[in-house]
Amino acid sequence: FQMTAQQHEGAAAVAVWPLVIGGAEVSEGVAGVDTVVDPATGDPCARVCRAGPEQVDAAVCAASVAFPAWAALSYAERSTALLRLADALSADSQRLARLEQMCTGKPTKLVTNGDIPLALDNLRYFAGIVRRQEGVANGEYMRGYTSFVRREPVGVVAVVCPWNYPLVITIWKLAPALAAGCTTVIKPAPNTPLTTIEVARAALRCGIPPGVLNVVCGGAETGEALCRHRDVALVAFTGSTKTGRRIAELASPMMKRITLELGGKAPFVVFRDANIDAAVQGAVVGATQNTGQDCTAATRLIIHESLYDEFVTKFVAACKQVVVGDPTDPVTDLGPLISAEHRSRVHEFVTEARNSGAKVLLGGVVPQTKGFFYPITIIAGADPSSRCVQEEIFGPVVVLLTFCNEDEGIALANDTNYGLGASVWTKDVHLAMKAAAAIRAGTVWINDHLPITPELPHGGFKASGIGKDMSHYALEEFTVVKHVMLDLTNSVVKPWHSLVFTPKAD
Repeated sequence: FQMTAQQHEGAAAVAVWPLVIGGAEVSEGVAGVDTVVDPATGDPCARVCRAGPEQVDAAVCAASVAFPAWAALSYAERSTALLRLADALSADSQRLARLEQMCTGKPTKLVTNGDIPLALDNLRYFAGIVRRQEGVANGEYMRGYTSFVRREPVGVVAVVCPWNYPLVITIWKLAPALAAGCTTVIKPAPNTPLTTIEVARAALRCGIPPGVLNVVCGGAETGEALCRHRDVALVAFTGSTKTGRRIAELASPMMKRITLELGGKAPFVVFRDANIDAAVQGAVVGATQNTGQDCTAATRLIIHESLYDEFVTKFVAACKQVVVGDPTDPVTDLGPLISAEHRSRVHEFVTEARNSGAKVLLGGVVPQTKGFFYPITIIAGADPSSRCVQEEIFGPVVVLLTFCNEDEGIALANDTNYGLGASVWTKDVHLAMKAAAAIRAGTVWINDHLPITPELPHGGFKASGIGKDMSHYALEEFTVVKHVMLDLTNSVVKPWHSLVFTPKAD
């Protein structure tokens, strides 16, 4: 962040948060101290130690040392440890919610009733599912041998997290990794690290061994040092597609495994028979949750031409009812964007669309208030190939498109490089199933947009990523498959040896 002199003075009075490495809180010898800013006010709210190469190496070494013992625990022992951690975080949920809100600007009702419960539910889910492993049945797939398949932890996992859902996504990665028997080094986003540090502290208090969960804070340099480290076996990342490509580049020379949950440009397709009032409500919620800073946000509203005018009238009216303001106020629906820089980026998309001939039906003006607020903005008449339609804006900005038949609606839905989430709105079950199959996205909702649950996978197609979060598919991402083949005959010469060499009889 570019801080004013006054903000730097304020930051000086704020406590410094440490790194957590090998069970110790580290604040000496670090590369520097970064300032965290409250997006609702623009004022400094915390200072956090920045890890340099030495701290990154120490964290990975600590994770490597801790790995054999943690991996050797039974499923039940690791499950119990994760359940203790979930209980500890639950007991501290109010303070965690405030820390999360302070760094992100999330409205109280979202962070308290959404983010915190979802994070805890994911942690408890993986504590349970790890005790029910599945694999190929033991059996004689080849005469004279029994085969079975083991799933073993990959090793040290680097977890690189974004700023939009800091605690939720940390747990999305951490829970299956620890359940599988991996150890971790987490790098939270530099502007939202506080709840991640608190998770590491809670883990130590719960008896999770030192080195199993380490936290190094910092920006791109810290992340690159972590991804390049020779002892990191897998990098689990959520964030932009641009950064995901960079992580893939860093991982490829050493053939590291990667999971990437990247950007999105979710289509919201309203067919001619849709319940228009339900679709309008779904669009408002889908576009504005977390101030639109969500990779699955409803950003392209693709409306059948017969419904377009009525939908737009109702949608604009509904958006005007959304309460924007102080995130700590229980009635607030829409908080600020994460930073001044990000708000400028969001506004550039809107300005470019307006200058290209599109119409801004609502919003599109930067408010002259404290904090990094931005209004719900509705753009109509943009060319389908324009940047505001094709690229992820990551703010409360939607574009309106129309179509005349089912195939055109589905084609528009698929007309981006992304494929993370999508929704279709129709009363026709056959059309719903057709569209769900045809749309290239990792999740397709029918007559709703955004709800998720730990039991089911989340991840993208195309430029939206590789691998899955949540569900047993996520647990599998953190394991390697090993085939074990056992000879049953106890004979010296096996039948297949004749293909190579058979000893001569005496």
